[in-house]
Amino acid sequence: MRRNPLIAFIGMAGALLGGCATGSLEQAGSLQSYDSLVQSDGLLTRSKLRVDKTSVTRARTVKIVPTAFSVSSTQPSLTPAQRSLVANAIDRAMCGGLSERFVVVTPSEPADLTVRALVTQVAPTDVVSAGVSRGASVAKSILLPGVPVPLPRIPVGMGSISLEAEARDAHGKQQAAMVWGRGANAFLTSARLSEESDAYTLASDFGSDFSKMLVTGETPFGKAPTFPSFEQIGAQLGGDAKYAACRAFGPSPGLIGLVGGSVGVPPSWTDKGAVVAVER
Repeated sequence: MRRNPLIAFIGMAGALLGGCATGSLEQAGSLQSYDSLVQSDGLLTRSKLRVDKTSVTRARTVKIVPTAFSVSSTQPSLTPAQRSLVANAIDRAMCGGLSERFVVVTPSEPADLTVRALVTQVAPTDVVSAGVSRGASVAKSILLPGVPVPLPRIPVGMGSISLEAEARDAHGKQQAAMVWGRGANAFLTSARLSEESDAYTLASDFGSDFSKMLVTGETPFGKAPTFPSFEQIGAQLGGDAKYAACRAFGPSPGLIGLVGGSVGVPPSWTDKGAVVAVER
């Protein structure tokens, strides 16, 4: 009997959502305004946002203020080095995405838009649970090598991250804002043996979503997928970024990072972070 594709999609979506950690929508007060934010969620992401399409699409240059952590988000269990790695992953992803349309300049240069993000909440990855998930995956590959079905990680102790970010024009007026939260997924987020691993992985998702909103002037959710330029693909594989301002965040781990994620090593083993240490 032929299976209804709608039912199959609903079942798949239910499975994905059932294996998710929850990312809350926190407001830390760093945005110039929270007025007019509207709910705009993805399948796995919660967000509220607003964007002045005319203003952001008219802009040609942008600069990124290094991402920081709110006071409350520094309380749990990430070390300064782990927080720095997560923040740099956010900045690198934003810079790469913004490079698709904008000229990205250094923080000391004038720009049409100034982007800044703040991490408002982090739930660390439970390393013990991640280790059990990784061990189960290894055992499956040894005991059932011919079964091509990926083993989901144990949906316990998965991490999450929440952020708020905005883009202001040269006069200091907010032209776009987003409050964003997402948790790790048992099917899509590989278990890695470090407290910052899920937040690190999700950091790139936020950077992609926020930069896409500025590039298009629209919500990044509910759209057909778009493909990056050849320059961006090269940068994602570990090549040089398009602009010097982006190269300051260090190269993407590329294929080495993908391999590291697949075997569960901590992100710091494959990502060396910013070229120059940044005070956040």
